[in-house]
Amino acid sequence: MSKSGPEPILATEPAVKVRLCAALAALLASPVDASDMFRIVGIERGSVLRIREVPEAGANPVAEIPWNGRGVRGFGCTNDTPSGFTWCRVKYQDAVGWARKRYLQPD
Repeated sequence: MSKSGPEPILATEPAVKVRLCAALAALLASPVDASDMFRIVGIERGSVLRIREVPEAGANPVAEIPWNGRGVRGFGCTNDTPSGFTWCRVKYQDAVGWARKRYLQPD
């Protein structure tokens, strides 16, 4: 130790590089990342997935997503529904509604 204080930790040391990279990755991660984007799966070719006003199969549809739709943004899911099924709040193009999680796959 010198009079001016402890020796600085050099960023060239491998363990320090790993910690710095991990910290940077954590800082750059945001609530809206690739895990919040979905594509549609499990829908018959040529059919559509209807997104609903509320998380119930009988609720009014607000939009339709094609069987091969992509670019569906997710805002969280819940199974606290009358049916007990898991539904996710989604946005597709300009429409916002609810879709069954079983038809959503991370994209």
